[in-house]
Amino acid sequence: MNFLTNEKLTIVGAAGMIGSNMAQTALMMKLTPNICLYDPFGPALEGVAEELFHCAFEGVNITYTTDVKEALTGASYIVSSGGAARKAGMTREDLLKGNAQIAEEFGKNVREYCPDVKHIVVIFNPADITGLITLLYSGLKPSQVTTLAALDSTRLQSELSKYFHIPAAQIVNSRTYGGHGEQMAVYASTTKVDGKPLTELIGTEVLPEKEWEDMKVRVIQGGKNIIDLRGRSSFQSPAYISIEMIAAAMGGKPFTWPAGTYVNDDKFQHIMMAMETTITKDGVSYKEPQGTPAEQKELEESYKHLCTLRDEVISMGVLPPVADWHKLNSNID
Repeated sequence: MNFLTNEKLTIVGAAGMIGSNMAQTALMMKLTPNICLYDPFGPALEGVAEELFHCAFEGVNITYTTDVKEALTGASYIVSSGGAARKAGMTREDLLKGNAQIAEEFGKNVREYCPDVKHIVVIFNPADITGLITLLYSGLKPSQVTTLAALDSTRLQSELSKYFHIPAAQIVNSRTYGGHGEQMAVYASTTKVDGKPLTELIGTEVLPEKEWEDMKVRVIQGGKNIIDLRGRSSFQSPAYISIEMIAAAMGGKPFTWPAGTYVNDDKFQHIMMAMETTITKDGVSYKEPQGTPAEQKELEESYKHLCTLRDEVISMGVLPPVADWHKLNSNID
């Protein structure tokens, strides 16, 4: 069997809907024959493992454990959905306190049991903050930890595809940046619709301004809409996209949708947020988005919102003051 790598991939939170879908997707994509499923909830975890065994994937070694040391030891790649799920009426930010503590423990476990891990994708909400906490406590380099933000950009692509009644492939470079939450910045200036700049269509009979503003709201509330429709939070789309991200880090096709990455430059300091990113076997690299003044203002507002959440986590005692971060992780300047 031809696999992308033989190195160990650990799925954290594998008993959940996202985690179990991630495991199946990774096996179907033939990323590695060595997949370890971890979750503290034993019965459901065993159930997931049994289902995967029944799939009869060829040439694979699926293991499962409720022991975090066993799960992480020897792992080269990790995808974690190991936080509490978002429920009806909740925002991603409502999950902050509990999932921030889970992220702290996860980062410490990475540092202790698999300090040589090559890449981690964090997807439990609020992902920008849980990813930042994981990065700091794991001791890894910023290029080694990414978070799921691409889902917002793919939702924009989907909305445009439905509106214009054309295949999604004809919507090019749809982008959202900043936070994966209510304050994300939705860009029009990057996008082309069937070869035409989206900005030339907005405000015309083809796409009236109000329709565009309504569409932006649907993108921002895309996760809420799934909860309303299905009675539970998204699991298929975050599972697939996160596995595409880790596949790129394993040396597969580069991942070029915006991902959450650690940013510290002249404009945005000490934060995890969605930039124009590329994930490869060398990790994640980014460029700052370029947009209209209005879009840049939205991005700055998103950044301020993330800083508020970050500072809230610091006030909880989950993170030390920013000035002390380098003491926690020497790779953070």
